[in-house]
Amino acid sequence: MPKMKTRRSAAKRFTTTGTGKFKRNKAFKSHILEKKSPSRKRKLRKPGLVSKADLKRVQKMLPYA
Repeated sequence: MPKMKTRRSAAKRFTTTGTGKFKRNKAFKSHILEKKSPSRKRKLRKPGLVSKADLKRVQKMLPYA
């Protein structure tokens, strides 16, 4: 049986935590930043976790993570 391939796009976007959850970066931080409040921009800097709804999809894309 050949090895399964990892989706390289997903590998660049997600990292695993020690407990097996997936970390991700938050959206809406790239442009149109003047109208967003400083506290909102500060919160967008911190990583988020992949939700339960998307967890199976991410696990399929990263078979060895």
